[in-house]
Amino acid sequence: MLDGTDGGEFSFLDESGVSLLPQVRRTYAPRGRTPLLRHRLNWKRASMAGALGYHAADPERGPRLCFHLKPGSYDTVGLIEVLEQMKAFYRGERVVLVWDGLSAHWSRAMRAWVAEQDWLTLERLPAYAPELNPVEPLWSSVKKRELANLAGNHLADVTDAADNSAAASTAVHQPVSRYGASPSSASACRHCPRLVVATWGSGRR
Repeated sequence: MLDGTDGGEFSFLDESGVSLLPQVRRTYAPRGRTPLLRHRLNWKRASMAGALGYHAADPERGPRLCFHLKPGSYDTVGLIEVLEQMKAFYRGERVVLVWDGLSAHWSRAMRAWVAEQDWLTLERLPAYAPELNPVEPLWSSVKKRELANLAGNHLADVTDAADNSAAASTAVHQPVSRYGASPSSASACRHCPRLVVATWGSGRR
């Protein structure tokens, strides 16, 4: 566990999903013309993972967001891939990762892999307490803004919009640092020195 004197990061991780089914939200239309959404009724899905990290000894650094997209859903193997990319992003810093009780988070294979990682410690969030995870407002922002009423023809249309939404959530006057493949295939970590988490979902960018 970090004590605030030796550096390292406290990071909160959460997953969510998107699909070709549009996120229906209230919108504007001319009087007497009910807006219609035409889509393909396709259930093809992609999954998103976000990890929001806070430096234990340097609060001036500000939170940093790691954002990951993949087709389908996450299992233990997919989550280990996310953690491997986080390891490269943090470049040897110690990390205490806080996440929920999802079975893939605490599977035998996951615990065996974590036991071999001297940089990583896992902590569990209380059950039924999503409000304790600061990544949750990111998903609300993604789905209520860029994905609202989006009827894409291809899954890439939706994943690109989700990636752009995450970028907008970290939009400040300093450049975003990224690594990995293109958004459609998808991995990115973003460094946002002055990100204020409370602004997510508040109507401000």
